[in-house]
Amino acid sequence: MIRCFDSDTVPHIEGSVNPVRDKEIVDLELCIRDLSMVERKIQRTDKLLKVGDKDAKKTMEVLQVYKAHLEDFKPARTAPVSDDDRKHIADMYLITDKPVIYVCNVDDASAATGNAYSAALMESVKDENAEVLVIAAELEAEIAELESQEDRDIFLADAGLTEPGINKVVQSAYKLLNLMSFFTIGVKENRAWTIHRGMTAPQAAGVIHSDLERGFIRAEVIKYNDFIALKSEHACKEAGKLAIEGKNYVVCDGDLLNIRFNV
Repeated sequence: MIRCFDSDTVPHIEGSVNPVRDKEIVDLELCIRDLSMVERKIQRTDKLLKVGDKDAKKTMEVLQVYKAHLEDFKPARTAPVSDDDRKHIADMYLITDKPVIYVCNVDDASAATGNAYSAALMESVKDENAEVLVIAAELEAEIAELESQEDRDIFLADAGLTEPGINKVVQSAYKLLNLMSFFTIGVKENRAWTIHRGMTAPQAAGVIHSDLERGFIRAEVIKYNDFIALKSEHACKEAGKLAIEGKNYVVCDGDLLNIRFNV
């Protein structure tokens, strides 16, 4: 979260509000930390090279790319390496290799449109694979304290917003991490399950329980929009909106699944 608002009562540690500068300061500190991790692994890999380890040469080549990149104070996530080569740094869990959501904390009046500060930050990170959100944190806190949904909706409408900021954060996180949800419906519980996009029905079933994946037979699938329109599982069946899918079915966002299995 980056400050993007002026306030006479909330001093800034740097003496002025400049979100681009603040972001660069944090990036610098994190790059220095990651650089030290890479340099330590280079030392370990050098020892493996000397004893003839067959994978050490490639690892060293990749590490040198990251070292040069971090020395230029550029985050590891933008290093010019292939997805396959990234496995050589996986064990270090570099902080700057993680995906990023920038949250511009603006004043209440800028909650819906942003301001010059948030615009400057967006421009500075336009070439990054990052999500940028505009949220008025103080306003969000006030909305969260309201007890009724009706009062919250009125408050949001007055601010020119259609949904709370936390919704935007969750949606952006799902998008950035390539996640989605499917649903299961039961007599006792209806539940959403989080999976990676591209998962097959058996893999999705395994998120619920490993036995479901191991003994997967088929999935009975209802599309979210069909269920919302027809109101019930029975109505979807009557309308021919329930599909029987096998092991190769790729689950779609919002699918309602009934897993058939046997172990």
